[in-house]
Amino acid sequence: MFKKVLIANRGDIATRMVRVLREMNIASVAIYSTADADSLHVQLADEAICVGGPKPTDSYLNMKNILSAAVITGSEAIYPGYGFLSENSMFAQMVADLNLTFIGPKPETIDLMGNKANAREYMREAGIPVTPGSKGFIHDADEAKKVADEVGYPVLLKAAAGGGGKGMRLIDEASELAPKFLEAQNEAKKAFGDGAMYLEKVLTDVSHIEVQILRDNFGNAVYLPERNCSLQRNNQKVLEESPAVGISPEKRAYLGELAVKAANALDYRGTGTLEFLRDNQGNFYFMEMNTRIQVEHPVTEMVTGLDLLKLQVEIAANEKLTLTQDDIQIKGHAIEVRLNAEQPELNFAPSAGPIDYLYLPNGGNGVRIDTDLFTGAVVQPFYDSMIGKLIASGSDREAALTRLHRMLDEIVLGGIKTNINFQKALVQDEHVKTGAVNTKYLENEFLPQWLAEVSEHETV
Repeated sequence: MFKKVLIANRGDIATRMVRVLREMNIASVAIYSTADADSLHVQLADEAICVGGPKPTDSYLNMKNILSAAVITGSEAIYPGYGFLSENSMFAQMVADLNLTFIGPKPETIDLMGNKANAREYMREAGIPVTPGSKGFIHDADEAKKVADEVGYPVLLKAAAGGGGKGMRLIDEASELAPKFLEAQNEAKKAFGDGAMYLEKVLTDVSHIEVQILRDNFGNAVYLPERNCSLQRNNQKVLEESPAVGISPEKRAYLGELAVKAANALDYRGTGTLEFLRDNQGNFYFMEMNTRIQVEHPVTEMVTGLDLLKLQVEIAANEKLTLTQDDIQIKGHAIEVRLNAEQPELNFAPSAGPIDYLYLPNGGNGVRIDTDLFTGAVVQPFYDSMIGKLIASGSDREAALTRLHRMLDEIVLGGIKTNINFQKALVQDEHVKTGAVNTKYLENEFLPQWLAEVSEHETV
């Protein structure tokens, strides 16, 4: 087992990993930007080292400085978390070249799955159902039009190296294709340095279902209960839960077996998540694979009792996975909402500044909060707006929702603006309560109604 691990991240995931390492009797090294010098993960870690200025490019994306920090501190492994360099194959290879361990998949796996078009083709060849669309890359609008005419409109253009909604355009008819192709390609080049595109048919009335797998270096693999992540805005998840409403044990086994089949085909190492779209006929189509821990991993931990970060470390240390598929049982239901420093009523404008008061709800089993906030902490303007996650579990979905609403009712966060009231309204929504939502429900139905209600309340 490792003696010292460097955590190449910040925020709640870095804080969580410091705690996991401490419980494993492994020394932790935190990196930080000059803006994060007083952050919780820095205060909790055994060692901390500054790797650059406030901008991510100067610090948390500064590969040279992070690797130098690992060498200087005598770290044996690097944990990437999510975001930043977590899915950067070049970084993973550089870690390996220094004879350090990257706590994640092999660089070639990250590279393959990071290119969405290549990932689609690989999964297609492995026998995993994929959404109808292009085979390989599309280089210009004429190629895109041929594929779109074949599969039928509407279609979705996507950057092959993309993520987070960048380089993505919805096209409803042929006349929109040429200008939107250029827009999406230019955006992809700017964001990812890669203008390769691919195209998929838009499946309407779909839900977003994902399956997480664990696989060690010896070929032992298991799948975990699926998560429903259909409530999204701008292709970013807002609320996640496990297990998914409407997934039978037979469908769960089918999805899990697909996920393990894909992991075996990739000779995967560590934890990864296959994301699927489920249509209104109950068919599943592979969308993409995330080769890192997911933001929403706590709901899986809550219903299985597993510590996924600990398992990541053990697998990276070349330990055998002792879990079998029979060991993994679903216990109740868990739901997570993301706590963001933003103003939903003002087009989700970000908020930053010091936290002058903080009260976090607690109260028995089924309550979990992943955050690095404390009274006096400063929410920085340089990074993602997510500042924590509230997770509730219960004996069933209704109990979990009730507990989550109570948590949102109790939390007090002064000094900045947050999305607490937005999330509170979301978990009280009748469609959300029944689970009858698709990937467009939040943007097309809930959000307009909620904004109208907020506006009416302000004018009274």
